[in-house]
Amino acid sequence: MKTVPPPPIAPQPDAASQLQASGRKTTMRWLIPFLLVCLFLATLIWLPRQAQQMEASERLEQLIADSLWVEQAIRFQLSRDDESMRIIGREIISGRLHQDHFRSRLNALLRNNREFYRVTWFNAEGHPVASTDDLPISRKDLSQPSLMTAERARQLRRPLYSPPAIPPGIAEPMLMDYHVPLFHDNHYIGSLVASYAVARILNEMVPWWFAQDNEISLTDTDDNVVARRTSGGPGLNVYTHRRELELPGLTLVLHTNSTKSAPKLLPNLLVGSVIVLSLGLLWSLWALWRDINRRTKAEKALLNEAVFRAAMENSLVTGMRARDLQGRITYVNPAFCKMVGYAAQELVGRIPPMPYWAPEAMDEYQERFSNVLAGRVTPQFETIFQRRDGERFPVLIFESPLVDQDGKQTGWMGSILDISERKRAEDLNRTQEEKLQASARLASMGEIASTLAHELNQPLAAISSYTTGALNMMQQGQADPKALQPALEKIHTQAQRAGHVIRSVHQFVKKREPARQRLQIRQLVDNVAPLIELQAQQFFVVLQWQVPKSLPPVLGDQVLLEQVILNLTRNGIQAMAAVPSARRILRVTAELVRNDDGAESVTVSVIDQGHGIAEEVAARLFSPFFSTKAEGMGMGLNICRTTIEFHGGTLTYTDNPAGGTIFRFSLPAQSGQPQ
Repeated sequence: MKTVPPPPIAPQPDAASQLQASGRKTTMRWLIPFLLVCLFLATLIWLPRQAQQMEASERLEQLIADSLWVEQAIRFQLSRDDESMRIIGREIISGRLHQDHFRSRLNALLRNNREFYRVTWFNAEGHPVASTDDLPISRKDLSQPSLMTAERARQLRRPLYSPPAIPPGIAEPMLMDYHVPLFHDNHYIGSLVASYAVARILNEMVPWWFAQDNEISLTDTDDNVVARRTSGGPGLNVYTHRRELELPGLTLVLHTNSTKSAPKLLPNLLVGSVIVLSLGLLWSLWALWRDINRRTKAEKALLNEAVFRAAMENSLVTGMRARDLQGRITYVNPAFCKMVGYAAQELVGRIPPMPYWAPEAMDEYQERFSNVLAGRVTPQFETIFQRRDGERFPVLIFESPLVDQDGKQTGWMGSILDISERKRAEDLNRTQEEKLQASARLASMGEIASTLAHELNQPLAAISSYTTGALNMMQQGQADPKALQPALEKIHTQAQRAGHVIRSVHQFVKKREPARQRLQIRQLVDNVAPLIELQAQQFFVVLQWQVPKSLPPVLGDQVLLEQVILNLTRNGIQAMAAVPSARRILRVTAELVRNDDGAESVTVSVIDQGHGIAEEVAARLFSPFFSTKAEGMGMGLNICRTTIEFHGGTLTYTDNPAGGTIFRFSLPAQSGQPQ
């Protein structure tokens, strides 16, 4: 028989190896909890100490902040007291405050500022003039540091504080004197001494809530205590702060010492930590669920906001355009696309030149684009855009920086308004304004028509008389040129006079486009002088002119400014119709005035001595269609103000101290020599 060998025996794992592997698993199984326990214990030890340090730091920071606030409060109150003393000193110097009224003047100040102990007024020889005390003190009643400070204040000519000291003859309180030297025309005439009770400074200027938690003291630079307040008890020297109080001539130190003790290390923190850590897992699960729920709601809200924003942008009539820092368009809204006639995909990503730029304004666009690249953007400006079909239209653009959520600028955001309708309305309004001004000039001419006819009749009658005389001489055979020359010269003079009046009227009433040019105020007055004189003769008014030829020119429209002068002078002449003849004087003056900002302007004043302007009339004086005259249009002064403001000036009025009214208008003066 064939012998069959036994099957091979599989090798059994080594027991030592199994034990070693089992030991490693056991070690790892216990090592993780052990590490967690160590971490937990370390947290329990670290957290209370950290909390204690944080609480101590917060208390100290709060003490420092409160101390700084108290120091500022004391400094502010002393500054107010200093201003009060300076005001009283100025009243003494000017002679408005006398010895008899000194005490009554200071009573209110001392009642409201209880830190004052007394205030004394000394003359130049050091003798008391007046005091808030019943028995005035003398210089010998001041402490030696106060006397030395008084001499220093006199030498330096500025107020100084004296070091706190107890004056001779009294046991308390410790006083700090504030010496204010008084000088009149550089001559020493005395001093004002305000004595502070140092303890009252702390009692009156430190809030009660701060004093309840802190011991406050004032010391000199050598740490000698001059005042202390311990309303809440002595300080524990756990939280302290020192702050120097710099005063003119004196330095004090404000010490604060908290009455609070150091925070306890373990105020049930162990139990609280265990509970907190035990609830941590549940809170984590709840926080995770809450975070998922919030995230879902946020995504829904974001989607709704995006839909709403898109609907809002699509409904806007204002064009919106966003550009990056390189000038590339990154966004346009439908209103902008409709405005220029291009689709959004045709504009987004484009860099200048843009298809909606008008060729005639290309230089302006390029200059503004260069400013954009340099970071200089005009916040608001007007320009011209071109639609896709070539039509030009005016736009008003507002530019502002485009900032991301981190506060970093990423580009520029522009709002574009089509102002075609506004421009048409402005043109229509300007046309109506010109028609109204022309009507006002015609109305002015209507008011002086009778006087104008009388004025023209005189030269025409003289011309007729001289002509008849010349013809008679010729018929009588006396046609000697030397004999006829005087008559012909007088005829020429009268014809020029009549022609000058007619030219003035024609120039004033004719309609034309406003044109700005450099004008002389003297020339404007001379142009309307004949018309003004006609009205003055009708009301027997004397005219006085004070208009220098050396005034610089102004930039404006000649006819519009002449209308202002004529309207103002006509109002002044008519305002004196009912006053005595001796008061019927109308003055027209002009002068060069320098404004507060250094700019120069030419100011013209029309001064009458009439009935003046009542209060109920003054409130509506410049209102359209308001007039105190039965036949008036109520547009004269309104047109005058509109005209002057159109020229960049102002029109105002004041009462004349001599009776009547003064109307003034100012126009910016132009640089250069007068024309």
